[in-house]
Amino acid sequence: MKLVVRVKLLPTPEQAVALEATLRACNEAASWLSVRAFEGGWTSRAALQVLAYAELKARGLSAQPALHVLRKVADAYTGLRANLKAGNLGRRGSKRHGKATGKPVVFRPDAAQPFDDRCLSWQLGKRTVSIWTTSGRVKGLACTGQAGQLAVLTTYRQGESDLLCQGGRWYLLATCEIPEAALNAAPDGFVGVDLGIVNIATASTGIRYSGRRLNRRRDADRRLRARLQRKGGTKSAKRRAKRHAGKEARRALVYVDPAYTSQECSRCHHVDRRNRPSQAVFACQACGFVEHADLNSSHNIAARGWWTWVRGAESQAPALTLTA
Repeated sequence: MKLVVRVKLLPTPEQAVALEATLRACNEAASWLSVRAFEGGWTSRAALQVLAYAELKARGLSAQPALHVLRKVADAYTGLRANLKAGNLGRRGSKRHGKATGKPVVFRPDAAQPFDDRCLSWQLGKRTVSIWTTSGRVKGLACTGQAGQLAVLTTYRQGESDLLCQGGRWYLLATCEIPEAALNAAPDGFVGVDLGIVNIATASTGIRYSGRRLNRRRDADRRLRARLQRKGGTKSAKRRAKRHAGKEARRALVYVDPAYTSQECSRCHHVDRRNRPSQAVFACQACGFVEHADLNSSHNIAARGWWTWVRGAESQAPALTLTA
């Protein structure tokens, strides 16, 4: 699992000037290279390295920062092509599509710049970093962060870190690769959840949720869908409908067919429509078991979840040995 840790830098005024000049130089070089790439149609990393590596070094960038500028420009055009292919920037021939493809990618002067371990080193015990700048190596640059985040950074930091300036404050965004904990081969049990109208959710643990806030959200969503449908299928309406679609979806550990769970007795599993004398009451016609209807349904869902899980599991019973 990848986690990005944000570390705040506390530069002196002189160090801040060096960081600002470095960020500006890298992004000016990236914008310059973007124009060259756009005009020549060369946007891959390999092509850009052949095209402009020497010139980037001549602009005051050392070897690693020059390579990062090349990669940043190549990745920007790769992302642009992906968005165009996905239709996120309109159809070919549209004004939006033409605006995206009709000019080179431009990088803001304060856009983030990646640094690797050759041009950035951490001294977390001293709460300092050492970083390359266009005016030389800046050492002893103070940094701070939450103790837990710094512990994660010490143990799991891998790869590049991005230098970023926001509102006059300086940060390093460090990528950490945290191994995911191994999951148990089989669960200890299942909690069944019955979704209804009066009670939004009833768990087999006995907890019921009336869902007043969720009902208000659902009503708002229905009103929004109705307004969008009255728009007559305009592009903006379709775009908004797509953005709001699926927000009420929920994830399950195991999908369970809910058919007849409201009519099935969770004790004897007798299924009968007459088992529901009212919306809230379950009374089994076979064994006489009585319970709240939603709670009974949730027990059935939990049981079906378990059987769905173990249905494909490998048998743990010892094999039979036949002897003559």
